[in-house]
Amino acid sequence: MAHRGGAHYAPNIGLENSLTAFGNAVAAGYRYLETDVHASRDGALFAFHDATLDRMTGADGQIRSLDAAVVRRARIGGREPIPYLRELFDAFPQALFNIDVKEDEAVQPLVSLIQDTEAHDRVCIASFSTARLRKLRAQLGPRVATSLGSTEVAAMRLSPVPGRRGAGVAPGGTCAQVPHRAGPIRVVTERFIVQAHRGGLPVHVWTVNDADEMRTLLDRGVDGLITDRLDVLRDVLTERGQWYGAHP
Repeated sequence: MAHRGGAHYAPNIGLENSLTAFGNAVAAGYRYLETDVHASRDGALFAFHDATLDRMTGADGQIRSLDAAVVRRARIGGREPIPYLRELFDAFPQALFNIDVKEDEAVQPLVSLIQDTEAHDRVCIASFSTARLRKLRAQLGPRVATSLGSTEVAAMRLSPVPGRRGAGVAPGGTCAQVPHRAGPIRVVTERFIVQAHRGGLPVHVWTVNDADEMRTLLDRGVDGLITDRLDVLRDVLTERGQWYGAHP
């Protein structure tokens, strides 16, 4: 899965979450694209990681405090406007999107966009906030895939019974998207993977950019890797006979 379009892939340096970055990911053979979403003050959804504009554009301000027209004047890497999420849906009709919902203000606009574009089967929604995910699940129903929130992951990880998700895990969660480690704690253990699989949940690990770490996780049986290094993951999967994307 192409994280922010492949943020550390050479052609994308300085252009994460731009139309160019996602276009380069698709050209590199990726069908699964990861992005983030914030809502402007007037409810427009932007594919952008940070709450503020400064790191990627040099402009000032929080997206949620600005009107869409102001956000659009900012330039990623000094070159490209921040894309609307709808633009990504339209530009890459064969792609599937993993969308990390960063703030509560983005929930209702995202629900409306998915319903308006009938993108239910093209998205998986993620968030650190379990409460945010439950709101999205309640409005979009089981047709839309969602990852587990942080408290749901903790409940499953701490469950003493393999395969039992724990009382805090909503049945609408359809995958576990987790870091390999959280500080000194290794999250993606063999036991965690077994628990997730017995509960019917694929395991996707973020953000993995090292080839040896990719091999280790694949050997343990994870189902997906989210990476900034599109070339490295493609090469690892090719050597294992597991690359099913196109070759540039």
